[in-house]
Amino acid sequence: MAERENRRGRGRNREDETPEFADRLVAINRVSKTVKGGKRFGFAALVVVGDQKGRVGFGKGKAKEVPEAIRKATEQAKRQMIRVPLREGRTLHHDVEGRHGAGKVIMRTAPEGTGIIAGGPMRAVFEMLGVKDVVSKSIGSQNPYNMIRATLDGLKGEASPRQVAARRGKKVADILRKDEAPAEAEA
Repeated sequence: MAERENRRGRGRNREDETPEFADRLVAINRVSKTVKGGKRFGFAALVVVGDQKGRVGFGKGKAKEVPEAIRKATEQAKRQMIRVPLREGRTLHHDVEGRHGAGKVIMRTAPEGTGIIAGGPMRAVFEMLGVKDVVSKSIGSQNPYNMIRATLDGLKGEASPRQVAARRGKKVADILRKDEAPAEAEA
């Protein structure tokens, strides 16, 4: 009995210590099932969660009521978070392409002050990630689920100069172009 209470207590503490995540509702889909007495409605929610400091995840939830579907999606998103390295905490390190199904997205680094140039679901991912300057384009599928999965597929391939240097066994200054080397070496 005491062991059960202890387990429940730990779960609550874990949720209490992670209020730093922001979430964005991307899409809600209402589906109906026709039964003998009429129609039964169900809802599916797509949510993107992030700490706006380089971590982001998405989740989907289904339920008979909208708030319950959103809660389920948010919990799933928190479990599936990925970390993405950002340059100067505001943009991507290099241009990247992501694919999922028929969805294809292209994401490019941008100079300071550009802002987030992205369509609906991609914009939600970048805002929750903490990216401030990025230019992106979605080609192919406009389904929000596929767009988010393609965006995250591309972001998983994002690598910082430090990660590339460690993988190759070189110094960060050897990896970067000459005009970028002094600024990145200091950071």
